[in-house]
Amino acid sequence: MIVDRSYQAVTGRMAQIIEKAMGVDYSRYEREGIVFDYEALMNDTGYSLEDHIRIQQTYNVGSTPVFELHNLTALARKYAAPGKGARIFVKDEASNPAGSFKERRACTSVYHAKKLGYKGVIAATSGNYGAAVASQAAMQGLKCIIVQECYDSKASGQPEIIEKARKCEALGAEVLQLSVGPELFYEVLMMLEDTGYFNASLYSAFGVGGVETLGWELGHQFKDRFGRNPDVVVCANAGGGNLTGTARGLKKAGCDAQIIAASVDLKGLSMASDTQFNRKSFTTAHTGFGVPYATDPDHSDVPRSAARPLRYMDRYVTVKQGEVFYITEALAALEGMEKGPAGNTSLAAAFSLAQELDQDQIIVAQETEYTGAGKHIQPQLAFARKNGIELKFGDPRTEVPGENIVFPADPGQLKAQESDLDRMRSSLIRRQASHATAPLTDADIAYLVEETRSSPTFVKKVLEELGK
Repeated sequence: MIVDRSYQAVTGRMAQIIEKAMGVDYSRYEREGIVFDYEALMNDTGYSLEDHIRIQQTYNVGSTPVFELHNLTALARKYAAPGKGARIFVKDEASNPAGSFKERRACTSVYHAKKLGYKGVIAATSGNYGAAVASQAAMQGLKCIIVQECYDSKASGQPEIIEKARKCEALGAEVLQLSVGPELFYEVLMMLEDTGYFNASLYSAFGVGGVETLGWELGHQFKDRFGRNPDVVVCANAGGGNLTGTARGLKKAGCDAQIIAASVDLKGLSMASDTQFNRKSFTTAHTGFGVPYATDPDHSDVPRSAARPLRYMDRYVTVKQGEVFYITEALAALEGMEKGPAGNTSLAAAFSLAQELDQDQIIVAQETEYTGAGKHIQPQLAFARKNGIELKFGDPRTEVPGENIVFPADPGQLKAQESDLDRMRSSLIRRQASHATAPLTDADIAYLVEETRSSPTFVKKVLEELGK
């Protein structure tokens, strides 16, 4: 039988391909109107939180340490008002086998693939998740293919992405590198059809459920050490799975900490632009993913994403590229911890936000990532300079993504900027309401309230503006 391999035909078969490649029929979770039964999707994996913990312990994932950053806390207090400057902590996810929290997402996904009899796994990722899947596939005896969006049309690849390719290959994975554009998920879908491998998606309920262990650990670590919960947990935010899983795990640990999302500000740059692809220094934890995935979580490689960050975040702040590079250097120089820059997005925000809080309060940067030859600050900055980006010290607020990187001239200039969460909520409501084929019901409104963590009054006001 001849199979139509055109882009339109392959993407049109997405639901069937994904069902075969994951054993999940996403249509089961669609209800009347626009309602999607998110909790049913999460509950139907067959894995409880205790199961995720057990599986991760079997494959050396999790139980990562929490460190208090005494020197960074002292520095923050120098710039805070009297009595202000919360204690800053970091959870060191770089101690996982492949060097990031994403091993929590990979572990149960690979385990489930093996349990169902798949011979291999495929993941679409240019970041740490590829190394995580490759590491778990090696441990659990499955084949692995990682598909990267890596190059622009001049075959120039970012050093951080090239670093990830080397790491994936060292762990036994086959790496397919693509140029920037819409072909990434198309290629993945074709490979899933051709190989019969499991789709180890970043956005599956298996993966996001795996991150719940991170939040659960955090909650219990602070109760065990200090007899209390942290006041604020800052989560680096891109596709939303990190924040979603962590927040769900904190809740299951009985922790009511404020959840703050943090992304690198790349406003004005298109992530799908060939000419702009290499004019950014961060391949994850930035607004190019964080904002669109918050307002439209289902534009991923599964029909319905398990990463739904607007359900959980209390605030959303942004930091500049120069600020994240600066705090990465400060972490190494003041605390003796050398970590990859992208993983310090939450730390850059936490350093600023700590100055809003009282000194007896606790703020946690919820993850770190490993650093290496391509992920280190120096090759990334050298690549930026090669692509015409000006590097200078000054006020980070003057930084223009794609034109310059501005490092703070003084630590007091690190200032997280508030994002308009209600605007994001409105965007999600408008987008989802546009799919309605009939007048919205009370059930639809209740669903939108859950999706946006808002109120019926807020949802109805947005709908009225749309004429719904």
